[in-house]
Amino acid sequence: MSVELVAGWSAAFDAFLGRFAGRFPRVESRRRMRWYVKGLLSEVERKNGWTLAEAAGDSGPEGMQRLLNFYAWDTDGLRDDVSAAVVEAIGDAEDGVLIVDETGFLKKGTKSAGVGRQYSGTAGRIENSQIGVFLAYASPRGRALIDRELYLPKSWTEDRDRCRAAGIGDEVGFATKQMLARRMIERALEAGVPFGWVTADELYGNDTMFRLWLEGLEVPHVVAVPKNAMAVSFDLLKVRVHRLITQLPDTAWERLSSGAGTKGARMSDWAAVDIRPLRRPGWGHWLLARRSIADPSDIAYYICFGPVGTTLQRLVSVAGARWAVEECFQTAKNETGLDHYQVRGYQAWYRHITLSMTALAFLVITREIAKKGASRSASANR
Repeated sequence: MSVELVAGWSAAFDAFLGRFAGRFPRVESRRRMRWYVKGLLSEVERKNGWTLAEAAGDSGPEGMQRLLNFYAWDTDGLRDDVSAAVVEAIGDAEDGVLIVDETGFLKKGTKSAGVGRQYSGTAGRIENSQIGVFLAYASPRGRALIDRELYLPKSWTEDRDRCRAAGIGDEVGFATKQMLARRMIERALEAGVPFGWVTADELYGNDTMFRLWLEGLEVPHVVAVPKNAMAVSFDLLKVRVHRLITQLPDTAWERLSSGAGTKGARMSDWAAVDIRPLRRPGWGHWLLARRSIADPSDIAYYICFGPVGTTLQRLVSVAGARWAVEECFQTAKNETGLDHYQVRGYQAWYRHITLSMTALAFLVITREIAKKGASRSASANR
């Protein structure tokens, strides 16, 4: 690698972090933030306080711990700035998609904020873990995490002494994962994040109030639902979604791609049927189904809301965009230490996660810049 290229990346890194300097009022906190994010982007295998301190040349983790626990800096302001930077780089008002999903952080003990025996998609079973609910942004130019909330089970919010011991203020009450998702989508709307659709898995799609809330805001969405979910047919009957789909003729199915995967286009058979005839002018409701080519009995279902005239391919593309959040989790955990933290406090969790999201945003933005540079070079050489 040339000296010029290394210098270029270093300058880009400093310029990127310079955008957030105003969120860190003291020189020491800004310096620590730079070392922390640089460490998260390094080749260090486990990115916790000790290893990040060693990468920065410190003899112990105290400096990194102070950044997460004691220094005064605007954690939510940094989150907002990171979101703005991501949107600036990959924003797309028409094809941008907001994706809600959660991921688990396996933990030992009982003192880490929000920890408990709960289902973790990461483990695929009930484990002692923390659950973070995230909002990802995806467009044809890339994807990144732009917001986060830590889920607190009722076993925590109903024990205020336990909450105070973990730094959780008395003003923080119980909120379902769907409520946390709504908070993040509201922030995206207030910030003017450009997007065309929202998508989410069954946990959110099966919540009728979550869907009606999106509909009330006229936010187009494609959300997964279980096979036994109910939908209102054009006969004004409440019918389970799998029964509506089984009534479709074979000609209703089309083989379409829901996006590019690691092994090429993700091909499936898709069908959509109109539902809910009582609707507001200019808007449509559909039940969408995805059928596996290899196993036709494997069918997934989605409730959809969007502008009249929305094509089947558009609904399919939005449904397929949901996998982008899994790619974000994988990249953030493998490359920017999303799950490598060793903190217990409520504030410290948010700070580490936000700094990991900052590092992920830098990767997304620099890769987009590199892609554009390669494209320009290819065009110049033709």
